[in-house]
Amino acid sequence: MSFANLNSNLVRLGAASAAVLAPVVAFAQEAAPAAAEAVAAAPVPDKGDTAFMFLCTILVLFMLIPGLALFYGGLVRAKNMLSVLMQCTVIGSSVMLAWVIYGYSFAFGGSESAYFGGFAKLFLSGVTPESTAATFSDAVIPEYIFIMFQMTFAAITPALIVGAFAERIKFSAAVLFCLLWVTLVYFPVAHMVWDANGLIFGWGALDFAGGTVVHINAGVAGLIGAIMLGKRTGYGKDMMAPHSMTLTLVGAAMLWVGWFGFNAGSNLEASGGAMLATVNTFVATAAAVVSWCLVETFTRGKASMLGAASGMISGLVAITPAAGIAGPMGAIVMGLLVSPLCYFFVAVVKNKFGYDDTADVFGVHGIGGLFGAIATGIFASASLGGIGYAEGVTMGGQVMTQIYAVVVTLLWCGIGSIILYKVVDLVVGLRVPVEAEREGLDLASHGEAAYHS
Repeated sequence: MSFANLNSNLVRLGAASAAVLAPVVAFAQEAAPAAAEAVAAAPVPDKGDTAFMFLCTILVLFMLIPGLALFYGGLVRAKNMLSVLMQCTVIGSSVMLAWVIYGYSFAFGGSESAYFGGFAKLFLSGVTPESTAATFSDAVIPEYIFIMFQMTFAAITPALIVGAFAERIKFSAAVLFCLLWVTLVYFPVAHMVWDANGLIFGWGALDFAGGTVVHINAGVAGLIGAIMLGKRTGYGKDMMAPHSMTLTLVGAAMLWVGWFGFNAGSNLEASGGAMLATVNTFVATAAAVVSWCLVETFTRGKASMLGAASGMISGLVAITPAAGIAGPMGAIVMGLLVSPLCYFFVAVVKNKFGYDDTADVFGVHGIGGLFGAIATGIFASASLGGIGYAEGVTMGGQVMTQIYAVVVTLLWCGIGSIILYKVVDLVVGLRVPVEAEREGLDLASHGEAAYHS
């Protein structure tokens, strides 16, 4: 082939290629602006919302370590102080790992199941610094901050349970039970209540920050644990008073501070809804403190520091499901009502039935959560200062929905917890030997002491 013929063929080939590619080039030129418009239209996380959620996440961690750990630690005897600190620390850490490996997927994995989030997000599959999670408006936040915020909820909830069977459970049993419990109880209930495909969410039940998911769940599991492990050795005979009310108040105060992250952060945006949750967390808690002190004054003649701290936690628990839903005056009424109810269970019911709930987990978290979940259906009413009901929903209808949600949570948690305590008892045993209990779990389980004379 001559050079002239080769050149002629190349020219013809170029012309043919241009003809073939012309539509592709034209399509690309048309698609480029469309793609740019799509990118421009994609919602971008607001930096203020992101920073707000970061702060709230750290505050919830502060609730667990050191807040809850010190609160429970002060309530036990000195020889068991470190055991409670260790249980809160290691359980929280273990659940954080479980959450990012599979818990987030089980709760919020995108499954259309009413009970289970699915496997799509295992090992945080598909989560990137650019992926986002929707809020309650048209805004978004980075998916990572949503994952971390929910992770702190998952971490503190099982740690709440340990106060019910403190001073007599094996360390390995506490950790194993809590890991199994979050997997089979907490993650499914979180999906049912907070995921758009969840059973209880679909009913229209209101739970702003975890009355069912956190407090009823933990309270019921704690009560069952206290009963199944049995009473502490010497219960009712030996002196078992809290060894440091100072540390208990320090821990309770840390919980109150951290609870602003818990409640306001559940709004997912730094907006008026978050501020409503904040003011309600102030006033409901304050009302519950005053109310508990008044009840003690009338029944015992004196208001105690333990009572004030118990009222503080009761008010925080009660307002949790209603934090961004009730109005401030409704929140005050909830705080005033919850303390007498919790006090009755702590001072009367527990003694009557004889179960040994060391730190009154059921009496405060369980009963406070039950009251708060149902009362949310009442105080959501716009006529009582709340944000109002969905279209066509009446107060009676909403209250019944709240009761249905409570019943499902009670049954799921109750049945699941009984089975899991049995499993753990078969695998590692639940209770330490009597000798270890008398010596104290600090030395027996961890080989160290909180205090030295």
